[in-house]
Amino acid sequence: MKASALWLSASALVLACCGVAEAQATGGGNAADTPEASDTAKVGELIVTAQRRSENLMTTSIAATVLTGNDLAHKGVVNVDQLQFAMPNVTIDNFGQGLEFNIRGIGKAEHNSQTSTGVITYRDGVATFPGYFQEEPYFDVANVQVLRGPQGTIAGQNATGGAVFVNTNDPIVEGGVHGYLQGQYGNYNDAALQGAVNLPVSPTLAARIAFYGERRDSFYHITGAGGAPYTGNPGNLRAGAVRSSVLWTPTQQLSVLWKTDLDYLDMGAYPADPYYDRFAFLPVGSSTPNPNYRDLFNITANSPQAARDKFVRSVLKIDYQLSNGVKLRSISSVQSGNTTYTADLDGSAATNWTFFDNVNETAYSQEFNIISPDKARLTWLLGAYAQWDTYNFLAPYQFVIGTPPGIVAGEYKLEGRNPVRSLAVFGQIGYALTPQLKVDFGGRYTNSRTSNAVSIIQYGTLLDDHQTAKSDNFSYKASIGWTPDANNYLYAFVATGFRPGGLNVPVGLGLPAPFVPEKVTSFEGGWKANFLGGRIRTTLDAYYNDYRNFQVSIGYPAFPVFSIELNVPNTTKIYGVEADADAKFGQLSLDFGISAQHSALGVFFATDPRIASGLPCDPKTGPVSASCLALQGRQQTYAPNFTINFGAQYEFRLAGGDTLTPRVNFGHVAAQWATLFENASLGDRLSDRNILGAQLAWSHRSWLVTAYATNLTDQHYVGALNSGLDFAGPPRQFGIKVLKIY
Repeated sequence: MKASALWLSASALVLACCGVAEAQATGGGNAADTPEASDTAKVGELIVTAQRRSENLMTTSIAATVLTGNDLAHKGVVNVDQLQFAMPNVTIDNFGQGLEFNIRGIGKAEHNSQTSTGVITYRDGVATFPGYFQEEPYFDVANVQVLRGPQGTIAGQNATGGAVFVNTNDPIVEGGVHGYLQGQYGNYNDAALQGAVNLPVSPTLAARIAFYGERRDSFYHITGAGGAPYTGNPGNLRAGAVRSSVLWTPTQQLSVLWKTDLDYLDMGAYPADPYYDRFAFLPVGSSTPNPNYRDLFNITANSPQAARDKFVRSVLKIDYQLSNGVKLRSISSVQSGNTTYTADLDGSAATNWTFFDNVNETAYSQEFNIISPDKARLTWLLGAYAQWDTYNFLAPYQFVIGTPPGIVAGEYKLEGRNPVRSLAVFGQIGYALTPQLKVDFGGRYTNSRTSNAVSIIQYGTLLDDHQTAKSDNFSYKASIGWTPDANNYLYAFVATGFRPGGLNVPVGLGLPAPFVPEKVTSFEGGWKANFLGGRIRTTLDAYYNDYRNFQVSIGYPAFPVFSIELNVPNTTKIYGVEADADAKFGQLSLDFGISAQHSALGVFFATDPRIASGLPCDPKTGPVSASCLALQGRQQTYAPNFTINFGAQYEFRLAGGDTLTPRVNFGHVAAQWATLFENASLGDRLSDRNILGAQLAWSHRSWLVTAYATNLTDQHYVGALNSGLDFAGPPRQFGIKVLKIY
């Protein structure tokens, strides 16, 4: 449903210092499996499983970053928002219930249910809700794998920008009783508790229970009209989650893994204020002081606020290995959630423009794979995938914009259903021409469908919307990888990606035309290397994306007070380079990532819906006028030209086997544009983000005590711009965590 002005949410919340357990090693192992438990001076090997087989990242033709549970803890990554400060070329603009997640400038720039995301997030192998319910915390996580570039010939959904695989720890059959318990307390009265336990049931059956809970006071100081106390919820966090996992291995050939997550995430509110409150002078560029100039966390409001997500996800994964080593795999899932949100839509106590919604979303998916053995000259994979995702905007009209509320002439209300279906078959084949040279070819056919079955009351007028849009696509990937010696790997590939089209809701002018799918063709080459006997690991890649039919929200060509989603008719170019490195010299560990990128929009004309105009503006031909803007050459939204991340730690070894490890982390995301109109006076320019973090960890036998601080400089930055409102990124937080491994 077209709702880019409606799905307002809040700044990202630092939910819990989760993932810190030393028991959270790659593959769900126990503490003895972690890199820290080894005395090696080399950088550990990284295994990526996102392509449905276990592969060494350093000899695989993909650009990816893999963070183990330990890495997440060291880098302070506790939910999706922090990923942008821990790896190159990832941008996340988070306003709570929804977010724009972009990799290499491709992902989701228009937030509504009809626009699917170009970056797919998987949890334990299953594609999650596309762009919503994203505040799910990282706890008891084995690893996070972020793949950059088009994906789709080897798993799940198709993607134009990339894919994120969040894998939680599995039970260990005959692994004994073990687990961890961690408590945390920090500023803002931030108290959290999490833990996990592995439970052996029989020689073929094991279970694992993990839980997480947190309460935290609001980051915001909110006042009502005239400075009166604000009586609504200012954004106090109350959240809880539990995960149950059962693993059954009745034979060496058969494995059945069942995981169920239950989350209740009450954010209290997603406070925000108008973009112009961030300017010291108005108009911008003048010397006139802005009387409303204030800090991002000091705002006014006169509407009640609420923000609560609750959902359940259940995943069943069955693997059966034939006698010839071929693996049969089934991954089934059901996900059901409810989100309710109440907001002060004008972000002030001066007027009374509010928003409320109560929406259910249900998704079912099924994937089948037939996978050849990993270690063979000829490798291949066949797969089929289906997903059904339905948004149910509850009756009676529990999706409301009111100006003011209750006045029919100023209300927009909606109810009904938006079902989305995706069916696909895919496959990939690889052949080692020589022991050093391998080629891979993959393809995917996708059939997508989306429908509107909704009723709208717009300013007292009933509008009926029943329409359907369909999309078909064949995407492919062809790659070549060469291993000239044991320490170097070179690769190159061409790949295409696809994002379905969708529908626009009517605004009293008849049924608007659907928007068509996006397509991207990506060319990439890379070099992966090891130096100094494995003490340094590096990757370097360059890419060029030919991005067609970019989906964008603009003013209706003949009625720009309303917005419509359509496609940029000409090609957008995005290209850049990325590099990252890990190094270990005895007790000193370093990590580094950097990206540089350029983007340019194709020939395109549009009217900014924020600026009233009655002049015509055809997206292909214009003509150029005071309101019809030529956007050719403009930068892609949420595509900063530069990112850098850095981390360093040193392990001091104390008497009795204790260690003391200080660590610093730094992440920089350059300034970016939130809209294609690049109007700084309307808040479109989001300033750069420079996030410094530090921690000091003391380990004593099975105990780990960590003092932590995030955003040490307390940079107050705009984490997202949506509907003219600024949503702040999280401020400085600090505290202490105590971990017990057993």
